[in-house]
Amino acid sequence: MEALLSVVIALGVILVSMVLHELAHGFVAYKLGDDTAKVDGRLTLNPLKHLDPILSIAMPLLLLLTGGPVFGGAKPVPVDSRKLKHGPWGMALVAIAGPLTNILLAFLGFLIGHFTEAFTLAGISTLWGQIMSSFVMINLGFGIFNLIPIPPLDGSRVLYAIAPDPVRGVFEKIEPFGMMIVLILVVAGGGLLSGVMGWGIDRLLDGFYWVVGA
Repeated sequence: MEALLSVVIALGVILVSMVLHELAHGFVAYKLGDDTAKVDGRLTLNPLKHLDPILSIAMPLLLLLTGGPVFGGAKPVPVDSRKLKHGPWGMALVAIAGPLTNILLAFLGFLIGHFTEAFTLAGISTLWGQIMSSFVMINLGFGIFNLIPIPPLDGSRVLYAIAPDPVRGVFEKIEPFGMMIVLILVVAGGGLLSGVMGWGIDRLLDGFYWVVGA
């Protein structure tokens, strides 16, 4: 029963987190002059428009059940870089909007959980404590995972804006195989990836606690 409750909570958090992640991409693109996401119906709160069955549901739940950091991605928002203002920098802004949204959500969830004492020894065992803990950890996982600089993850778009032409050429060549590379990384390098993800999550949590003086 407890495992089922954890899955239900995680699914709810994943839906909210991924929808807002993708909305952030589409909204920033729209503000920078590209209406592709809007025309494609991606500026919506409907999760079915954004979620990828493997990256958004199956992989995070598998990681949850195996005890690893929960991370994943969603179906990329369509962006026409030719319509964006500021060239590659515009694309970088679109890309970074998603992970930053997840990290901001995690911080807001942390503040709410902290000041409602959801993370105390007594609070963590309550339903509210479980919801807030999942909300913070899943959003941190999604945010950090999507900053990995492998196409089509958001980190690659940010790095592309500042990379020299040879590196940009490499990104363009591996783009068609990027999702396969990401899945291989998750499966074959899961231990290393989980370690790196865990380190990043811990550092952000340290920063959150520093903000509240704890």
